[in-house]
Amino acid sequence: MSVIRKTTGAPPTPTEVQKEMSFLDHLEELRWRIIRSLTAVVAFTILLFILHKWFFDYVIFGPVHEGFPTYGLLCRISDSMCFGPPEFTSQAVGFGESFIISIKAAFMMGLVLAMPYILWQFWQFIRPGLYPKEQKGLKGIVLVCSFLFLMGASFGYFIIAPFAINFLMGYTIPGVENVPTISSYINYMIMFVLPAGLIFELPVLVYFLSKIGLVTPDFMRKYRRHSIIIILMLAAILTPPDVVTQMLIGIPLYILYEISILISARIEKKAKEENT
Repeated sequence: MSVIRKTTGAPPTPTEVQKEMSFLDHLEELRWRIIRSLTAVVAFTILLFILHKWFFDYVIFGPVHEGFPTYGLLCRISDSMCFGPPEFTSQAVGFGESFIISIKAAFMMGLVLAMPYILWQFWQFIRPGLYPKEQKGLKGIVLVCSFLFLMGASFGYFIIAPFAINFLMGYTIPGVENVPTISSYINYMIMFVLPAGLIFELPVLVYFLSKIGLVTPDFMRKYRRHSIIIILMLAAILTPPDVVTQMLIGIPLYILYEISILISARIEKKAKEENT
């Protein structure tokens, strides 16, 4: 989003930026930002599709291998927490299902890998419309958002997935053999990883809501108990009906909620200092 600087040297205000760029100019700028973001996702998708044997063996089916780091870490922490991956064989039942699933899995992983670049493109689109003081206050926002998203996605992959897979494959019905399709396995892996990445963005969301006055620390403290119930419900939706797995995602969510309260309190304190 290019902006023509004034001859006086003063930076343009957001209003002046809006005047210098028409509505169609904004749409054109947004279009190119979206194209660049999709290009990054497609590039990662193509790379992972080409390396699909390595991708499926070491990444997609990583949590069902004995060498997956989570199992060894849990065994070192405590013998009572030591367990290994279940033994099972997945199957492709539809015509061309393996091909379609390969593309789907590569695309979703490509989206995860490209997320920092997508966030950077989004920031580059909205940054010129902010005041210099606002830009300074949001310095490093892309790095923070990318870190939280990747941390959440990693948490879903390394923590939630092993516990959930063991529970789901360990739950049996008499006379019924568990032989999951590759499609169902991929769908569950996506459910374990992507929502966790988005949920970990809670502190950033609270930051912006606190900035515009929609959320206050007193409000979050007042409804802390209600939030705990919502967190438990959300954990139950995102995970299988296993108490251990639900607690594994519920505890980090509660910690993020408490961190968000501290962030909101800091924003409120800073706003009061500026008004005095």
